[in-house]
This record gives sequence, structure tokens and C-alpha cells, in this order.
Amino acid sequence: MPLIEIVLVLIVVGVLLWLVNSYIPMAGPIKSLLNAVVVIVMVIWVLKVFGLWQYLMHIRAG
Repeated sequence: MPLIEIVLVLIVVGVLLWLVNSYIPMAGPIKSLLNAVVVIVMVIWVLKVFGLWQYLMHIRAG
């Protein structure tokens, strides 16, 4: 996947999240949870795109 596509996906997701936060009324804790879920999903997606997810899954603590 070309880098420009990754950047465009991140921009689109960011704009969509901003629109939801700005124009859809919801309670603060729900909004915080939504933001956290979107950020976690996007971080995992970026790690998978760059092939780092498998590397991180093989790290053992202890």
C-alpha cells in the first residue's frame, strides 16, 4: 500500500472523527471511549500495514 494512501486514510478517519465529535451530541465519557477505540484501531491498522504487528506479537515479557 503506497504511503500516500495510508496518509489519506488517516486524514479521512481523522476528519470523520472530528465531524462526529463536533456535530453529534453525546456524553463526554462516550465520546472519550469512541476516540480511544478509533485511535487504537488506527494504530493497529498502521502497524499491520507496515508489517510490525507480527513482530510485536512475538515479543515475550519476562
